[in-house]
Amino acid sequence: MINFQYARADSVADAVRQIAAAPTAKFIAGGTNLIDLMKEGVERPARLIDITHLPLKDVTETAGGGLKIGALVPNSDLAYHPAVEKRYPLLASAILAGASQQLRNMASTGGNLLQRTRCVYFYDVATPCNKREPGAGCSAIDGVNRQHAILGHSAACIATHPSDMCVALAMLEAKVHVTGPSGERVIAFADFHRLPGDTPQRDTNLEPDEIIMAVELPAQGFAANYTYLKLRDRLSYAFALVSVAVGMELAGGVIRDARFALGGVAHKPWRDPQAEAVLQRQRPEEETFRRAADTLLRNARGFKHNAFKIELARRALVRALAQAARGTPQSQADKKIA
Repeated sequence: MINFQYARADSVADAVRQIAAAPTAKFIAGGTNLIDLMKEGVERPARLIDITHLPLKDVTETAGGGLKIGALVPNSDLAYHPAVEKRYPLLASAILAGASQQLRNMASTGGNLLQRTRCVYFYDVATPCNKREPGAGCSAIDGVNRQHAILGHSAACIATHPSDMCVALAMLEAKVHVTGPSGERVIAFADFHRLPGDTPQRDTNLEPDEIIMAVELPAQGFAANYTYLKLRDRLSYAFALVSVAVGMELAGGVIRDARFALGGVAHKPWRDPQAEAVLQRQRPEEETFRRAADTLLRNARGFKHNAFKIELARRALVRALAQAARGTPQSQADKKIA
């Protein structure tokens, strides 16, 4: 690991001042991703700014009936928070589907949003990677790409976003509260993460001198009809080949509202309003779910080792929509697909 300086921020304003004064610095909270990247030589910050003592660890009610989650709330605390379990069980389920208990105890809400891709070529500094070194090339396109994107990729990068929690937050249409030298702003979750385009080195629209303060959940939590389905190569401590977060509202035997987001298929959690529109005012039947899946995957394109993910994503979405419609969410305890 490289040598680096260490500093502790004693307030949010102090954290912003420190990061603005040191462009190569990084914030550190749980460190569950950053330390790995530093060990591999992918990240080489000259300075680490410890933010673990900042007052960003509360979960509070909002005036609009939602919840505001501090950026330093540990994933485990969030998954088992009574208000989250009751009103946003999809979010709790998604968190419990990710990583191990030990990692969830350390990982923070804000840090989860800033996870970097788990592409093996990104982690291997001996191979070309546009995300690590813009202009170097993408080794995954002609390499081993089983885990890689089938949607939203570009000639510069076919990596996928690794978070489970973010897939749920995308479906819930959360908002991200950030602050920096220019003041506070709120970013819609759909706009927080980026597709690779020709700038794959930028994962998010967070500026380098900004810090995440909180994540805000709207009042609608889809607590009755929801599911988080994660398909992976092994049942524990593995990133998704395909994951699906679904929230549905039924009335009079038809779908009044439905949203879904996919993980493991793109550089960011994947939403498609056209595919969701297929479900509106329709009966919750398999044929309707298949039409929505076909719409979602109309532009999907795989590579040598991951083309199977297109059909896997189709079946996963149909299964997840059926689970949500029945009100039988996927269990994260036994992991047997319902």
